Amino acid sequence: MERNFDTIILDLGGVLIDVDYGASAKAFLALGFPDFEELYSKARQGHVFDRFETGELDPCGFRDAIRDLVHKDLSDEDIDGCWNAMLGSIPKDRLELVSALRRSMPVLLLSNTNAIHVPAFEAIVKRENGIPDFKSLFDGAYYSCDLGMRKPHPEIFLHVLKEHGAAAERTLFIDDSPQHVAGARHAGLMAEHLDLAKEDILGLVERLGLLE
Repeated sequence: MERNFDTIILDLGGVLIDVDYGASAKAFLALGFPDFEELYSKARQGHVFDRFETGELDPCGFRDAIRDLVHKDLSDEDIDGCWNAMLGSIPKDRLELVSALRRSMPVLLLSNTNAIHVPAFEAIVKRENGIPDFKSLFDGAYYSCDLGMRKPHPEIFLHVLKEHGAAAERTLFIDDSPQHVAGARHAGLMAEHLDLAKEDILGLVERLGLLE
């Protein structure tokens, strides 16, 4: 790939951290919530989850919404445990990749996430990788729940670019969700879809020659 960009924006879930949506679906099913997969997946999600990812709902409001959907008085701990079950590890070689990319250009993180997942995956990185400050791995890290907007809407991409004085046409965005890639392109960025059925982020970077 011709190096006609000088900034990279990476997604988190699927790109850096392993995510298993089915694990949360199974956990919620065990607590009597059989329709979780219909409401939340990588491709689509219900309004409760959208509102949580943009910070319109705080954790208490999200848990109450889940209780309303399930029609059961689940504990906060049960809900958080099921919700966080989808979060896996960030392999060391992916963190090393971020470091290698940063040697030649700024690397930013942009994730649709929420106020329950953030401390959970930060704890995973601290426990498994010995890194106490996850955001310090990037030149800038942005979470939808903090910004009040989410991918694939173009305004979130434009906000991140403005924060760093980066030009859309010289920024490469990588995400495993096709709708987010389309949103980035609509905002004027270059964008690559990471098809996890075919390769991981290391394979995509090697195939595109991003470290050459």
